[in-house]
Amino acid sequence: MNSSPSASSTLSSKANRDLFDQSALSDLAQRLVEAAKRAGADAADAVAVRGISQGVEVRDGRVEESERSEGDDVGLRVLVGQRQAVVSTNDASGDAVTKLAERAVAMARVAPDDKFVGLADPALLARDFPDLDLLDPDVPATSELERRALEAEAAALAVKGVSKSGGASASSGMGGMVLVTSTGFHGSYLRSSQGISATAIVGEGTGMERDYDFTSAPHAADLLSPEAVGRSAGERTVARYNPRKVETCKVPVVFDPRVAGSLVGHVVGAINGASIARKTSFLKDKLGQQLFSNNIRIIDDPLRKRGLRSQTFDAEGVAVKRIALVDEGVLTTWLLDCATARELGLTTTGHAHRGVSSSPSPGPYNLHLEAGTPTPAELISDISQGFYVTDLIGSGVNGVTGDYSRGASGFWIENGELTYPVSEVTIAGHLFEIFKSMQPANNLEFRYGINAPTVRIEGLTLGGR
Repeated sequence: MNSSPSASSTLSSKANRDLFDQSALSDLAQRLVEAAKRAGADAADAVAVRGISQGVEVRDGRVEESERSEGDDVGLRVLVGQRQAVVSTNDASGDAVTKLAERAVAMARVAPDDKFVGLADPALLARDFPDLDLLDPDVPATSELERRALEAEAAALAVKGVSKSGGASASSGMGGMVLVTSTGFHGSYLRSSQGISATAIVGEGTGMERDYDFTSAPHAADLLSPEAVGRSAGERTVARYNPRKVETCKVPVVFDPRVAGSLVGHVVGAINGASIARKTSFLKDKLGQQLFSNNIRIIDDPLRKRGLRSQTFDAEGVAVKRIALVDEGVLTTWLLDCATARELGLTTTGHAHRGVSSSPSPGPYNLHLEAGTPTPAELISDISQGFYVTDLIGSGVNGVTGDYSRGASGFWIENGELTYPVSEVTIAGHLFEIFKSMQPANNLEFRYGINAPTVRIEGLTLGGR
């Protein structure tokens, strides 16, 4: 079984063609699996990972840092009976492949038995590899990254009220994986990444405020312009100037799209199969139950074209698919790899992720909360007193109990309007109550790995002065 990188355009140079060519990695992964079998493994799989990144950081119109890194790493997992070992290297010269395989098999023979380990059922392996258009064939030069960063910074500084730059950056990179298994699977993918960010500062000394914005995408054509990123960073910063404190109260809280995705992240973290198997999730007994209003759908879509986390197979070679994790408010599934699925008596959902030095574990792809019908303005129009969150601080969420408490800043809502900036408050509640009252607006955009529209939550406690 084979797949190929999603590049339909003519490659810009021989150097780029070499970067995009994974044939040597494929051969290496195949040789590792064969060597493991010769060394006595009952089963084996190998992953070869390519990582390339370059970035430029600027401040006050000058380049502060410019760096580039490239590397290929390979990992081998072997199974001897119900025993497993994982080894990795970035050196495949000489007889390193044979030695690595022999060392892995020797480690597996003295590892403890684990009745849940094993390769994926061949019937579940991916056979179709749709073109997801993940690879931008035009790799930007360092000079182009400098231009993007400098233009973003200049746009931030041009916003009236901005006093200084917090810096700007531009980056590009590429990540790819080859997976070969002893059951006959052979798949590969490459995904490019590009980004621009800017930070602006307003005020001086203890009265200083800062904010930022950024854009990221596999293709340069899908990025916001440097000017748009810088201008947004500047405008966000100026809006935060001279924040006030508020009294402790219980009010509706509205999450800006930039932070609303964190609520989706809490759902997904709690339905990870590893947490369910360990019984360390507050949702461990909630599969098939109504946790949200019936208009709530949370989607994981690994097959979205040009998605930041898109791919056609998981780290065990299992076919992936678009799935509603929450459908009409009902929790429909756990996120499972093969091992956690076996432990729970279920079938993998194709959510295995893996590095070269670790065994597979479950995780999501491109997540989003589907949009609702009200506009953001309509969502807050009936709030006499409330809080609009634009920034969250800390990670005070307990995945075992569902207790929620996070530092936040944003804007006070009064009579349906955003009024003055607010900082140094805490929002607290319980995730069950948060899920139950979640109301999404209609302004969903796909900008991040987890995307959500503006979201309203009822009756959270706002801890102020």
